[in-house]
Amino acid sequence: MKQIFVVISVLTSVCIVLPAVLVMLFSDSRAATDLAVDHVAEDKGERAEEEVGKEEVEEVFVPVYRDASETVQEVELEQYVAGVVASEMPASFEMEALKAQALVARTFVVKQMENEESIQLPEGALVTDTTSHQVYHSNEELQELWGSDYDEKMERIQKAVYATKGEVITHEGTPITASFFSTSNGYTENAEDYWANELPYLKSVESPWDQNNSPRFTNTVRIPVSDAEAKLGVSIPATEEFAPITERTEGGRVQEVTISGETFHGREIREALGLDSSDFSWHREADELVVSTKGWGHGVGMSQYGADGMAKSGKSYDEIVAHYYQEIQIENHHSQLEQYALNTVEEDE
Repeated sequence: MKQIFVVISVLTSVCIVLPAVLVMLFSDSRAATDLAVDHVAEDKGERAEEEVGKEEVEEVFVPVYRDASETVQEVELEQYVAGVVASEMPASFEMEALKAQALVARTFVVKQMENEESIQLPEGALVTDTTSHQVYHSNEELQELWGSDYDEKMERIQKAVYATKGEVITHEGTPITASFFSTSNGYTENAEDYWANELPYLKSVESPWDQNNSPRFTNTVRIPVSDAEAKLGVSIPATEEFAPITERTEGGRVQEVTISGETFHGREIREALGLDSSDFSWHREADELVVSTKGWGHGVGMSQYGADGMAKSGKSYDEIVAHYYQEIQIENHHSQLEQYALNTVEEDE
């Protein structure tokens, strides 16, 4: 009888304790599951926030004044950079040169976002699609220009652009004035020797790659004396050596030259006569001026054919820009682009 009582007591205890244990186990399991779900939700939320941030950066738009149609077109930033690289540098150039050009093009427009004062712009525009800023063509225009080569060329351009996505060139934390040109005369030019202001990162450096790499390293033109006189506003002496060049810049371009008592800067002569470069020599033959130039462009900043030559010699895009722009850094400017996008939205509202 006593044994039966013991058995009944044990069974009763099991019936009471077991459900409680099961409840405790189930509760702990559910709590752990809920905690895990909460962590997953938090992770998803953080990732979602990160993706939103990325999306905002990706959707920065550049208001481009289209000169031909006289309208302002909103172009997504990286698409704009691709359109500039495709328009300003041959797609056949080395990939590292294309990356350098993409970095320069993006830096130029980011600098413009901060300043917006380089030239008088039509209302609502940040840049033009001409050489006043950077030449830009849309995909449709490039398809028409390139024809059957479009896919191959655009693939190279886009690869260069997206390899440098979000990157800009800075000096002391600020985007630089990223000037560039086609071909040097063997040296680049100090900014102050061509423009009014000195910039610490735009200094004359050697560029020996241009001579053998550029098809327009040298050029000679013949200009009617009457045309030159009209454009310069002077009377040109009837002698062969009518205006000897006695002063040149550190980069080898004409600093000043005097014609019939009037002194001109080399840049003034270049722009008035439409010369390739301000590194020129000249003489008079009867009723013509024979002008020989070396290089193509203003000479300040990155030489494009020099960049291609550097790339061919094995240099990377960051080494290329570090050569042509002094004391610079390459930084990711996502936060600045994001702020520009937010400011633009606020202005529209």
